Amino acid sequence: MQRRESRLAELAGSGQTVTCGALARSLGPRMGGLTEALETLMATDAAAGRPVRAALCEAKLGNGLPAFGFFQVARALGRDFSDPVALVAAERAALFRDARSG
Repeated sequence: MQRRESRLAELAGSGQTVTCGALARSLGPRMGGLTEALETLMATDAAAGRPVRAALCEAKLGNGLPAFGFFQVARALGRDFSDPVALVAAERAALFRDARSG
């Protein structure tokens, strides 16, 4: 998991996002394994009161948004799901801000 978290930190630090497919290819796990790991990371981030790093991932056909599973997990974690675009924008902004300040 350390490699995945390092890659997400690099993305946040440079203000970038990545498709899940590109992230999987760069890290080597199967897509299903990556999805499960990102969902676990979301729960860890939420429990620690941090923005969820999985927000940096984009679905291949999601117009810059994460895949539907991201929103299902976000809702289960208590994130406001009423405006998916705003949710992702807020999570990404917090990640980018935290990366610059820390």
